[in-house]
Amino acid sequence: MDDEPGSLSSLWRLCRHCTWVNGEGISPSAPTQSLQIISTESMEPAESEMSILSNGKGHGLGDDISMPMKSLPEDDQFEDGEGNVTECEEFLPNPEGKKPMRFTDFEGKTSFGMSVFNLGNAIMGSGILGLAYAMANTGILLFLFLLTAVAALSSYSIHLLLKSSGIVGIRAYEQLGFRAFGTPGKMAAGIAITLQNIGAMSSYLYIVKSELPLVIHAFLKADNPSTEWYVNGNYLVVLVSISVILPLALMKQLGYLGYTSGFSLSCMVFFLIAVIYKKFQILCPFKDYSYNGTAAELILNSTVAGYHNGHIPAEDGSDCAPRMFTVNSQTAYTIPILAFAFVCHPEVLPIYTELRKPTKRRMQHIANISILIMYTMYFLAALFGYLTFFGRVEAELLHTYSKIDPYDTLILCVRVAVLTAVTLTVPIVLFPVRRAIQQMLFPNKTFNWLRHTAIAIILLTFINMLVIFAPDILGIFGIIGATSAPCLIFIFPAVFYIRIVPKDEEPMNSTPKILAACFAGVGVLFMTMSLSFIIIDWTTGSSNAGSGH
Repeated sequence: MDDEPGSLSSLWRLCRHCTWVNGEGISPSAPTQSLQIISTESMEPAESEMSILSNGKGHGLGDDISMPMKSLPEDDQFEDGEGNVTECEEFLPNPEGKKPMRFTDFEGKTSFGMSVFNLGNAIMGSGILGLAYAMANTGILLFLFLLTAVAALSSYSIHLLLKSSGIVGIRAYEQLGFRAFGTPGKMAAGIAITLQNIGAMSSYLYIVKSELPLVIHAFLKADNPSTEWYVNGNYLVVLVSISVILPLALMKQLGYLGYTSGFSLSCMVFFLIAVIYKKFQILCPFKDYSYNGTAAELILNSTVAGYHNGHIPAEDGSDCAPRMFTVNSQTAYTIPILAFAFVCHPEVLPIYTELRKPTKRRMQHIANISILIMYTMYFLAALFGYLTFFGRVEAELLHTYSKIDPYDTLILCVRVAVLTAVTLTVPIVLFPVRRAIQQMLFPNKTFNWLRHTAIAIILLTFINMLVIFAPDILGIFGIIGATSAPCLIFIFPAVFYIRIVPKDEEPMNSTPKILAACFAGVGVLFMTMSLSFIIIDWTTGSSNAGSGH
């Protein structure tokens, strides 16, 4: 039986071939104002029974809404970034059907610059401290090639996410999984984001627990370990979580963290400047040196043998020559470290949701700029750290400086800056976890401060308990990270793209989908390598494999 003219179902089918207008254009500031539908065939106006919900806010059944709202078929309802069910969230095509219109699920207010800061802070991790060691085991040219390739792959992966998001009009990673594979896809994406980011936050807080007491000891120049509470790592990590991380994690929107993200990146710039400065202060070969023979004998077999007046002892200059290309037993371990150096994909769509004037090109520019900034910082930090210590650089760069002079004021300030940057990264990483939990457990609920706060407190409490009472669990998170990170970076964006992009637009044998399938294969390869190295480390008792984050 045919639908009556002007009925909701006929209007909805007409909506897929029409343009939404409001006088001269769309006005997001008037979410309940009547809109007209201009048919591409008859160009006759018709009154719509739907209204656009902006600012991510939902309405209860008892709310006073000027336009009546009727239920749409379930397939035509989607959820916004806060978990609200909204209507007509798709990119609505213009009459030519070529250029998509804007999202209607959320009115973003975060500027371009703040979005760059947030995404750059999400990319940056503690892995930057191990890149000089990675360069020592690959050589400068091979490291540069691998870093460039990983940066390009990360940008391509974000392109796949944004393309899929633009087709279905959804800016939530979990909902892309739902549109691609139904509930299993949604749960897989949500669980991967939750495990990956909980592992990252645990590693960040473990760094605070282990490093902050050492820094305080060094500033106090205390030779003997102290039992005071202010040098107890367990107390310090709880204090930092309550006083710094929790207030930032309670922000309603991710865009508000743009200022702290900018400060966090500034701390890492300070770290980079210090690394470059130390390269010209610590000279090699180290001919003019004197050190205590007993102390040197004890640490001669370590990475750096003794320290005095900023000079490392060396018999000749053989260790002071940079290598352009190196392959050794540790080279293979650097590939997973570099592969995960640009992990930011769980944060991409939340940042996209809150972006002012959101378009795929604008968000891709933000991603490219953030990746370029971190690419430059990564390479310079690795290069100058390597050219300072060459083959004697340790897996944790700052520890190498500490062996030269543990009371170097500049290096102590750098360690404080790195701890600050790591601490300020935790709230950025927490937002996607809370969003994933809401998408999985409360998919149809509107924003609620009590639930928003409770999830943050529960997450931070759980992570603090892991760091304090079960630090060995970080090894388990290494396995989880080696599994979830390749899924979020390589596999999920590729398979979501293949499933979501219509076959009539891009057939399965088209070049874009073949490239996406190959990209997923690269992710499987990285996952296999990472898991293999971790298993080898566990069986041999070594700890060579690591994560870029």
